[in-house]
Amino acid sequence: MALREQDCDLPETGWGWLTLAKSRPQAGKRWTDSGQVHDDRGLKHRAEDEPRGVPIPPALVAILRAHIGRFGVAKDGRLFQSERGNVVAASTYSRVWEEARRLALTPRQVDSPLAGRPYDLRHAAVSLWLNTGVPATEVADRAGHSVDVLLKVYAKCIDGAEATVNDRISEALTGMAWPV
Repeated sequence: MALREQDCDLPETGWGWLTLAKSRPQAGKRWTDSGQVHDDRGLKHRAEDEPRGVPIPPALVAILRAHIGRFGVAKDGRLFQSERGNVVAASTYSRVWEEARRLALTPRQVDSPLAGRPYDLRHAAVSLWLNTGVPATEVADRAGHSVDVLLKVYAKCIDGAEATVNDRISEALTGMAWPV
């Protein structure tokens, strides 16, 4: 995703807001219409210029504010840039990701597929939201999925909620007059 400073509502405290407007997949010069490495596209399943707003928690607001304070933004407004102000290369992301995994995970976890790619963080976030009880409609909206796709892909990730769900159902039924 191309994310620019002007696409961020980063209040001093509390929840913020990101407005996602474009996708810039790396396809290679031979496969883009522009002859550039990255292709400028609209978001999946939306009109070409239709953006998607995503609320972001206070912790991410603080991280992005600190990043902008330390590194600024690229000339075109992108939040993330190379040392020369260019688009960060996929190889750089991969190299940094592997180093971060070695620092954050145990050796056994590093040898596993856990968080093998940065994209896996998206799956972790969606799974977290579902497991904390966020309604599927809201999770789908934030992730840019339809509810149907969300449940097909993530239903197996919903785990450990049986006791909570049983309590909620019992609470809803408590006090109702039932025929004996």
